[in-house]
Amino acid sequence: MSVKLIKISAVYFAIGVLLGMYMSMSHSYNLVPVHVHINLLGWTALTLAGIIYHLFPAASETKLAKIHFWGHNIGLPIMMIGLAFIVHGHTQVEPVIAVGATITVVSVLLFVYNILKNIKSIT
Repeated sequence: MSVKLIKISAVYFAIGVLLGMYMSMSHSYNLVPVHVHINLLGWTALTLAGIIYHLFPAASETKLAKIHFWGHNIGLPIMMIGLAFIVHGHTQVEPVIAVGATITVVSVLLFVYNILKNIKSIT
């Protein structure tokens, strides 16, 4: 689980950087919210989750970890695609963002619960 999360986070990192480069080259910065969310929730959060799961394998072997993995990686792209449409004026896709965001938030909360429940002090 940990390696999968770190590898997927690297893909999000590439997407975030490429999106930032595109915005810089085109001098159009309306996708900044998408860029920021991809870098924070994709690259940073998933890298940290992968590292945590690597350091604490008991937490990574739970059903909660699997649900977090899939939910985060399904919800985030849905939310980002919806957000890209919103910033381009297609407000009718707002429910798409709500669905993606809800999936992502629930997944993050399950991650937090998993960590609180399954990571024990070494001492």
